[in-house]
Amino acid sequence: MTRVRIGVIGGGVAGLAAAYELEKVRAAGQQIEYMVYEACPQLGGSLASEIVDGSVLELGADSFLTEKPAAAELCRELGLGGELVPSNDAARKTFVVVKNRLVPLPDGLMFLVPTKLVPTALTRLFSLRTKIRMGLELLHPPRAAEGDESIAALVVRHYGEEALDRLADPLLSGIYGGDAAELSARTVLPRLVEMEKSYGSLTRGMLAAHKKMRAAAKKSATGAKRKAPPIFTALRGGAQQLVDALAARLDPASICVATPVNAIERNSSGWNVHARGTVQEFDGLIIAAPAWAAGGLLTPVDRELGQELSAIPYSSSITMNLVYDERSIGRLPDGFGFLVPASEGRAMLACTFVHRKFLGRTAPGKAVLRAFLGGARHEELLAQGDEALAAIVRREMSEILGAKTLSASVEPEHLRVARWRRGMAQYAVGHRERMERIASRQAALPSLRLVGNAYDGVGIPDCIRLGRKAARELAAIEVKASSGVSA
Repeated sequence: MTRVRIGVIGGGVAGLAAAYELEKVRAAGQQIEYMVYEACPQLGGSLASEIVDGSVLELGADSFLTEKPAAAELCRELGLGGELVPSNDAARKTFVVVKNRLVPLPDGLMFLVPTKLVPTALTRLFSLRTKIRMGLELLHPPRAAEGDESIAALVVRHYGEEALDRLADPLLSGIYGGDAAELSARTVLPRLVEMEKSYGSLTRGMLAAHKKMRAAAKKSATGAKRKAPPIFTALRGGAQQLVDALAARLDPASICVATPVNAIERNSSGWNVHARGTVQEFDGLIIAAPAWAAGGLLTPVDRELGQELSAIPYSSSITMNLVYDERSIGRLPDGFGFLVPASEGRAMLACTFVHRKFLGRTAPGKAVLRAFLGGARHEELLAQGDEALAAIVRREMSEILGAKTLSASVEPEHLRVARWRRGMAQYAVGHRERMERIASRQAALPSLRLVGNAYDGVGIPDCIRLGRKAARELAAIEVKASSGVSA
């Protein structure tokens, strides 16, 4: 059997998951080699964490949705099952900043959709006019989708501008670092689009879906009441644990860090990859770099494909971890943290009380506050120095939480800033159609796979799922080709 070679461009979690899958195939006896190229000096991409005096500081993504199994499954394969930590959902409460006051999200809110009458009626988050509109939303007739539209348009049609400003926009900003007026409803919230088509009212659609879920759970129950799974899951030692565990399973000779790929080109049997003045030949190629980088590499190969990839918008972000001695600050509000609507005119997008969200990852007596800045509206903040950003965040935290709780003059024991330039893909209006065009062009390049957060999900589980799937597909294609079987 002919030995096949597969190149992986990008050493973030998608690329590492792909390489891990290729290593499994190789260990099982298949004649395969692989090489991972990473432009940065370290692997992991936006997964990076540090442990400072017993407290975990997440510099990038801090957790993943439990309901998407790919990340937890991989952790267990790597022997990290005992390190998985559930979110402390018993204390789960999120606040929204409204005129410098912290207002809790009302009970019964299913993402953007209110499903409980009394909490919605009593909340201080919305005006009486918006509450009336939310009640009348139950009368919305079914509406067939007429092409894609922004999430902002969908939300305003059902619940009004105030719901967009105080609920939808800050929630989506916290997840995507984006703008609800730009994000695709059909791609980001396909379930709500289908509910509008079937029920008209999003509230009625969500209530019907919840009723079906309860009925299914009751039907499948064996007697004992099962505890609901946590919403989020993290690793006890931080996301870096996953990166390190993946890297440890790979052949060190197959990893090239601080090695940006300068160009790629097709040859008679596969691909040439140019990096650090050398050219390596591969039978298959997995590009796990951001879409804008993939577009630059692929434009000489397929101009239309390269242009489509380059057109996928990205936002940048900043994370800031501040570690305080709890005795130096007042009592924080009970909950996970707060979101900041754009209308508040602040630099911060959100703040997480890390020591509340995941128990056992913070040193005793310490409070870890994790602020998020940047996003689609504040790219200019990335040019600010650490001290300037820290001054902004400490002032805004003091104004929002109150000087008696956290005075701007109280120095944190540790402060860590991380910048992620063009790190989060934005699923803009028309994203699904763009993915169809990309898939059509990629079909003419059967030995190429594109993976990462730009295509089919922005979370850690999505990147892992896509990376492993791409590796399995390419390995299977190459096996058929080397065996003389038509692919």
